[in-house]
Amino acid sequence: MKKNNIILKAENISKQYRLGTVGTGTLSHDLNRWWHKIRGKEDPYLKVGETNDRSIKGNSDYVWALQDINFEVEEGEVLGIIGKNGAGKSTLLKILSKVTAPTTGVIKSRGRIASLLEVGTGFNPELTGRENIYLNGAILGMTKKEITSKLDEIIEFSGCERYIDTPTKRYSSGMTVRLAFAVAAFLEPEILVVDEVLAVGDAEFQKKAIGKMQDISREGGRTVLFVSHNMAAVNALCEKSILLENGKIIKSGLTSEIVPYYLLSSQKEEMMTSEIIFEEDKDKDFQFLSMRMVDSENSLIKNSIISTEQAFFLQIRYLFNMEVLKCHLTIIIKNSLGEVVLFLDRTDFYKEFFVAEKGIYETIVRIQNPLLKPGEYFLTFGLANQYSNSNDHKFDILKFRIEDISSIRKTREGDLFIPTKWEMKKICYE
Repeated sequence: MKKNNIILKAENISKQYRLGTVGTGTLSHDLNRWWHKIRGKEDPYLKVGETNDRSIKGNSDYVWALQDINFEVEEGEVLGIIGKNGAGKSTLLKILSKVTAPTTGVIKSRGRIASLLEVGTGFNPELTGRENIYLNGAILGMTKKEITSKLDEIIEFSGCERYIDTPTKRYSSGMTVRLAFAVAAFLEPEILVVDEVLAVGDAEFQKKAIGKMQDISREGGRTVLFVSHNMAAVNALCEKSILLENGKIIKSGLTSEIVPYYLLSSQKEEMMTSEIIFEEDKDKDFQFLSMRMVDSENSLIKNSIISTEQAFFLQIRYLFNMEVLKCHLTIIIKNSLGEVVLFLDRTDFYKEFFVAEKGIYETIVRIQNPLLKPGEYFLTFGLANQYSNSNDHKFDILKFRIEDISSIRKTREGDLFIPTKWEMKKICYE
């Protein structure tokens, strides 16, 4: 790696907070901290504090939101930053964007940094969309002429042309994010920092935004730091990623290795079950009662492990407390990256909706194997009334693993394996 290609570098970044207060919270602590500082000694409160683990009750008033963060980003690189809620992702981005200062460590960067951290950040709600474009451009150090040259592109990309002269306080969160992203992307900063705010936008805008970030990194040679819980987006956009947990980097490297590691490590072991049962709720119009993964002999699949040579069945029970004339039954299978690899809807086969009277129903769906390649998979189930908003969805409720019993497939590409009959005959003889 050439050192002159490094555009952003984090060295020993740590951030400490005192819970419930601003600063140290007491005059004696402030004086003690000041006294150590003028004597050239280390802050005494850096030695105390606990890791920022929200799952356990702590004993200290001090917590480390980040601890000893070190990484480098090359010019034109797109770096993914992933982790659970509370891992320290947003705190890190605020430090990189110079919104807040680190407790220890230093950030070294070259060029302008544009940040998209929270919905409406940097926007004055009393100003119109057009005025906020000029305001943000001025904050980035651009001249009015430079901003005007990009104005039409920004407005067109945002899709807010009709409302561009309306105060942004009247914008929806989705419109605000659209405009804010367009401003940040088109005003050509050397480093673009994007937090989870893109999740507020609709699917069409998310696709446009990811495409734009790819363009500015590949063609414009600009650097992007991208935080998202959408692993498919991270996988598509970022070549490299870092994984944060409790304020520390626990793994970094190629995204193709980091994302599967994160998804598998974040899943609870109890999800590896072949059966799940739900309590009956009389107040619901309809609901799932149970899901089971069984083999051809109707026995529960042991440890939710299926071989590549084995078909399996999904046995699903529903309770209807009312008559439903048009009912959707859906099953979604996702891979370890969170990508949908198989979507099943009853209407695709029967060409009509399911009609249910009051009572309990059972559905058995056969999943043919060999079909999915070896790996970890998650099942989502959906039950919905076409005539109303009533629904019952169970997201990623069952987890199973497909294991290869031979070595034939281990080097194969693709997500699906469909056995097909091949007829071959010799048509030319010597």
